[in-house]
Amino acid sequence: MSRMHKEAHGSSGSSKPVEKDNPDWVEFEEDEIIEIILELREEGLQPAQIGLRLRDEYGVPSVKQATGKKLTEILEEEDAAPEMPEDLKNLVEKAESIQSHLDENPSDEQAQRQLELAKAKVRKVADYHREEGNIPEDWEYAADE
Repeated sequence: MSRMHKEAHGSSGSSKPVEKDNPDWVEFEEDEIIEIILELREEGLQPAQIGLRLRDEYGVPSVKQATGKKLTEILEEEDAAPEMPEDLKNLVEKAESIQSHLDENPSDEQAQRQLELAKAKVRKVADYHREEGNIPEDWEYAADE
């Protein structure tokens, strides 16, 4: 994925395994993995954190390979999905953090620019999620003016 506010076109991320089936060495069945996902969600973990914990602690390399569904699809089916998509929530938190910094340091011009960029990202991601139906059509970023 290219960067939004840079000239660079960096891409990151690991390659997914070619094999579509769940590896033989995974110790858990589909039902057990879904139970673990729901337990971790009850602990208050976000979907990305659940995926990391499944990978690191339970040895499940890919939820989609193990269950045939994405982690967020499983959460939606079980009515445990987060209210706001995770990427949008993280961007809003970042913008709020920058805003609180600017309240204490109003002359920080670099932070002012970063706040503008963060708000632009929030608007762009919110437009995407509105189109996908993940957030209500009338949702707007509260600090947006």
